[in-house]
Amino acid sequence: MPAQTLYPRATVKKIVKAHANRPLSRNVDILIFLNYALFMQELLKESRIQAKTSGERGISAKSVRKVREGVLRKFKG
Repeated sequence: MPAQTLYPRATVKKIVKAHANRPLSRNVDILIFLNYALFMQELLKESRIQAKTSGERGISAKSVRKVREGVLRKFKG
């Protein structure tokens, strides 16, 4: 039985290929997924810090909105 993937690789490749208009490497979908996972980890970490400094009990949409632009700038390629 083949190993289960976390996401549909073929679908991700089709979407990226449709938007990129250039040839893609064999494992580009894996790199995209890992970059996404790192982005989400950083967004949650920064949101948690923002929420604690604001005196909130947990992460809220407000704390995510406050750190969103800064984290997006870090991951701009």
